[in-house]
Amino acid sequence: MKNQPAILGGRPAFDQPVAITKPTIPSIENLQRHYVKILESGMITNAQYVREFETKVAEYLGVKNAIAVNSCTGGLMLIMKILGLKGEVIVPSFTFHATAHAVVWNNLKPVFVDCDPETYGIDVNAAEKAITRNTCAIIGVHIFGNPADVTALETLAKKHNLKLFFDAAHGFGSQHEGRNLGGFGNAEVFSLSPTKLLTAGEGGIVATNDDELAKQIRIGRNYGDSGDYDSTFSGFNARMSEFHAMLGIESLKDLEKNVARRNRIAELYKTGLSQVPGISFQNIKSGNRSSFKDFTILIDEKIFGLSRDLLYKALTAEKISVKKYFYPPVHEQKAFASYPSDESQLKQTHRVSYNVLSLPLYSHIEEGTVATIIDTIKNIYEHRQDIGQVKELASK
Repeated sequence: MKNQPAILGGRPAFDQPVAITKPTIPSIENLQRHYVKILESGMITNAQYVREFETKVAEYLGVKNAIAVNSCTGGLMLIMKILGLKGEVIVPSFTFHATAHAVVWNNLKPVFVDCDPETYGIDVNAAEKAITRNTCAIIGVHIFGNPADVTALETLAKKHNLKLFFDAAHGFGSQHEGRNLGGFGNAEVFSLSPTKLLTAGEGGIVATNDDELAKQIRIGRNYGDSGDYDSTFSGFNARMSEFHAMLGIESLKDLEKNVARRNRIAELYKTGLSQVPGISFQNIKSGNRSSFKDFTILIDEKIFGLSRDLLYKALTAEKISVKKYFYPPVHEQKAFASYPSDESQLKQTHRVSYNVLSLPLYSHIEEGTVATIIDTIKNIYEHRQDIGQVKELASK
């Protein structure tokens, strides 16, 4: 590509905007047929299809229990409530803020710790240093679908007698050492929102091998009512509708195909961008599999010649949607200002949060679109000096 980048007045690489993500919708005909049955049955929430969905998910994950809930956040909130946690919960700051919201909603104190500079998951050594007599649990997060350091976290939790659970919002279809995520720690909670590989439109799945915890989550998602209208604790409405469950059932059929497809697209990005100075990629450890809920690059401004933010502006001008996931990091957000953190202990979080950029990736994205995005980034790099000299761009 020899044309000027759009940010310098050239023609955009795309005539129509390229979305950063899109849900890959199963067969409309199958969905319509089942939705008619649901409506005719008169049972439109937490009934036959929810149970079928839970059974199929448990089989796929290889866990004893899969409980359908209204969202990943709701699932995390219920786990902490049911486990009766008190005190401090260790949380990575490089995550979606819902991880920490669930902690605060349970009147617990989030203690933010640094991320690993290569995998972007929670730094296990930093987590151990943050443990105090008030620590009750650790939350690991499978960032962008890349499995957290599960084995090390389980060892750490056992050593200090702490609860361990995972925000697995991005992790459906990911594997740790050949095992599907879902059965690690006390529980793992998946998201089924439209940006995820397994989607139900909205919703979540709590996966656990703890039968008693599973029983209490089922009660908790129904206001804490086990069915006799005499609530045993204060739950809330975290039930899943039959419509969402049916979309989840159909989506699950294509899950492995979609994981493979996303890994294929990720390899195209890596191959195409690996020779561009100043661009690096999230490290997926050998033996693990990422779902690649997102594909994210890290920009070294000194080597690349432009900041992440300028690259963001340049790609946006090309009608390519990109995201600064996760920026700002949670510990810097207004909602968590009352939980001060030691910035010197969050250096990698700052480095990653201020320099990563997620590129378009969805299960049915065309390879030609990916190739054009790669060429566009290369073209922006070739024009980095001209872009960097436009003062108006740097100040916006």
